[in-house]
Amino acid sequence: MRHMSRRLAPAIGIVLSLAVTGCATITRGSTQALTIDSAPLGATASLSNGERCTTPCTLKLKRKHPVAVEVCKAGYQPVLTQVLSQIAGAGAAGMAGNVLVGGLIGVGVDAATGATKDLTPNPLSVTLVAGEPGCVAPSFPGVPDGGQTPAEYAAQGKKKDKGSKAGKVEKAEAKQDEAKKADVAETAAAAAPAAAGEG
Repeated sequence: MRHMSRRLAPAIGIVLSLAVTGCATITRGSTQALTIDSAPLGATASLSNGERCTTPCTLKLKRKHPVAVEVCKAGYQPVLTQVLSQIAGAGAAGMAGNVLVGGLIGVGVDAATGATKDLTPNPLSVTLVAGEPGCVAPSFPGVPDGGQTPAEYAAQGKKKDKGSKAGKVEKAEAKQDEAKKADVAETAAAAAPAAAGEG
């Protein structure tokens, strides 16, 4: 009997560990690489969470938060679109694993981390249409329902950075303020020659 209990102990430990953790969280993780591509290449992709990159690019984002994306390139009309956070087939299978093993806590963990979701569409491919005046300056789109503000994103997402959360929030807000000031300055600079020609 003693030998049997020694053999069952590891199996019981595995079952208990699965019951208190989320299957999808373990197998899929709470983040996902989002790839953004454009035709033509070299456009600026600005996300509602404060991230910005030049296409083609890949960003690591939380699965549970949708993001609005503006793709902008001089001489082309800007495109505003959204990447949704939706329950995925593999995430649903992980959730079913929780139910089968009896892990109600695991169900809660997966739901809280967003591990059952996928960012869709992924990759995000945008075809830009030439047009005048086109995109003058990239701007950050508004935050969709359930999305993260730049301050929230900076507070949670940059854990590898040294420093306090307050410092990260300040950096994100400063980055967004700089982008807004640049937008205003470029708009004013573009308007100045037109105004001088009128006089």
